[in-house]
Amino acid sequence: MSEQPVGASMTPQDPAYAEAVVDLLGVLAYGELTAFSRLAADADLAPGLAAKAELSRMAVAEFRHFEQLRARLEETGVDVQTAMEPFVAPIDAFHERTAPQTWLEGLVKAYVGDGIASDFYREVSAFLDPATHALVTNVVKDSGQAAFVVREVRAAIEADPKLAGRLALWGRRLVGEALSQAQRVAADRDGLAALLVGSADRPGADLGELVRMFGRLTDGHTRRMAALGLAA
Repeated sequence: MSEQPVGASMTPQDPAYAEAVVDLLGVLAYGELTAFSRLAADADLAPGLAAKAELSRMAVAEFRHFEQLRARLEETGVDVQTAMEPFVAPIDAFHERTAPQTWLEGLVKAYVGDGIASDFYREVSAFLDPATHALVTNVVKDSGQAAFVVREVRAAIEADPKLAGRLALWGRRLVGEALSQAQRVAADRDGLAALLVGSADRPGADLGELVRMFGRLTDGHTRRMAALGLAA
């Protein structure tokens, strides 16, 4: 990524940059809010009390991330609902297209689908000022779900090896939908696009770097699938 997060002639006080940051924090805030809701709902489907408690803990962590994002937006005078609104329809549509049918599909989605989204926002954060970069990095970090999901999915596959093929197909579908979603969100919002590709007065990533970025996203997905014992 660029070694110059904000650019020589673009500062955090510039309107275009401020708009881009609001967009990024807005999409993250709605993503965290929906993650909380989904994990809380999945907890009700958990096969045992230990799994129910773990998912509930993960849901609480997601809501805390949402609160951090809301606080930062309010510091800049932006209402969190206003910041989230442009992203409600596309994010809701993504979750409708990828609604899990089983407990295990829900776990794979929480790990694989959310993981590639987190990787994307982490990549975008490389172009931010240090304070916002730190906030985004903290919000998208693993809240403990990786170890839990890997343990549960691997145990299920060991008990019933036939699950591996179906879950691998599900994982491939998730990565396709997640990458398409990331591209649509970036393309539809001028501010987010400017963070990636730059503008007349601020350098960004060239086409080659964008290709490499999506290559890194795919590599991250492959590692997650391997951790689950699934073919990417």
